Amino acid sequence: MSRPLQRMFTEVPHHYDLINSVITWGLDRRWRKRAAEECLKYKPQKVLDLCCGTGDLAITLCRIGGSGVNVVGIDYSPPMLERARQKASSLAESGCASFIHGDAACLPFPDAFFDSVGISFAFRNLTYKNPLAVKHLTEVRRVLTAGGRYVIVETSQPESGLIRGIFHHYLRWFVRHAGFLLSGNKGAYNYLAESAANFYNAEEIKDMLLKAGFQEVWHLPLFFGAAGIHIAVK
Repeated sequence: MSRPLQRMFTEVPHHYDLINSVITWGLDRRWRKRAAEECLKYKPQKVLDLCCGTGDLAITLCRIGGSGVNVVGIDYSPPMLERARQKASSLAESGCASFIHGDAACLPFPDAFFDSVGISFAFRNLTYKNPLAVKHLTEVRRVLTAGGRYVIVETSQPESGLIRGIFHHYLRWFVRHAGFLLSGNKGAYNYLAESAANFYNAEEIKDMLLKAGFQEVWHLPLFFGAAGIHIAVK
């Protein structure tokens, strides 16, 4: 499958953040905050926001963690990074976050550099039908300290067949069409809807993370299982 999201993330539609809020009914902020709290649970000094986009997770980490945490956001889209820097500059803790350009398959950090790594609604893009999926997982494990946490907030598959059917219908009708109307990028939101509808369930993600060498993995379902937080410990 082609990945038109790469084009979207490079072009950065004007209403990108608005679209995320609309298609999740504003719940993405609450879910991201919960993921940030999991990243910060054991008071890490260095946290990576992987595939940071416009910086919402990194900014949330700074707001919760304050000056006691050093947050680095990395993304391959320079326009996204520029927007992240602009948003972070208004923070009282603006010095807590820095944003750099880089590739998730070859992270520019030494081994065991971060105490925690978070990723917000980008894990699916790194792993769904992606030939570099294993490389992405092993890179995260490499840059984590022993006992470090990889915290993933992502769409998921509800266990209930009824709820799963409603969720898939919502993705293919509302998300696909609302995303196109607001962004003008039909291919990107076709991809988003189909990849989310066909994405792995919690057990499959757990198995994937364990095979990549993580020692413990557990899952916190969100919104009837339509989204979830996965926590993997090195």
